[in-house]
Amino acid sequence: MESNIEVIAFDADDTLWSNEPFFKEIERKFEALLGSYGTPESISAELYKTEMQNLERYGYGAKGFTLSMIETAIRVSHAQVTTKSIEEILSLGKSLLDMPIKLLPGVEQTLQALRAYRLIVVTKGDLTDQERKLQRSGLEPCFAHIEILSEKTGDDYRALLDTLGVAPERFVMVGNSLKSDIQPVLSIGGSAIYVPFEVMWKHEEVEEFSHPRMRTIDSIADVPSALRSFEAKK
Repeated sequence: MESNIEVIAFDADDTLWSNEPFFKEIERKFEALLGSYGTPESISAELYKTEMQNLERYGYGAKGFTLSMIETAIRVSHAQVTTKSIEEILSLGKSLLDMPIKLLPGVEQTLQALRAYRLIVVTKGDLTDQERKLQRSGLEPCFAHIEILSEKTGDDYRALLDTLGVAPERFVMVGNSLKSDIQPVLSIGGSAIYVPFEVMWKHEEVEEFSHPRMRTIDSIADVPSALRSFEAKK
């Protein structure tokens, strides 16, 4: 049976490789560094508030996160935070830029198994940081196109599909975020495969749901079988 699916897009962070656990580790170190100014819970809440206030200005990624940590430290300490502590925060931020790229189980085998399709990456975040992570992952040759967005909305996906010359019904998005990877694609008539990850950034959390053009799987290794289930309904 000829496939009706032409393009399969993969999210990058926490879909192809681990990302959010590193941010959580850095956040814990940040909370400990500012321990004299509040509880871990209160410091975490202040940091998240700062991130949300800065999101439109800085976007996603390690650089914006680092600037938000510095701003939070100044605010919660009432400008008493030391230069040494600011240097430590900068060091924490730089470690995120150099974090090891650990591919999730089954990624390489799955990409090889899907070579008959047009595979692309659709991720969001800082352009330079995401490009470096993809290069360091060794996966770049697997993809025909790489798209790094500042946000993932239905309009963003529609514009991407127009650029690629692909109809939504021939497009499948694979990702770990219902908010960014799944809902927007379904809204424009595409299909999606949801691969939950062990930890999710609070900003990306939405209530789980079901949809006839969505499959939920346990591992990226299950993508081929999910694709077959789409085809069986054509």
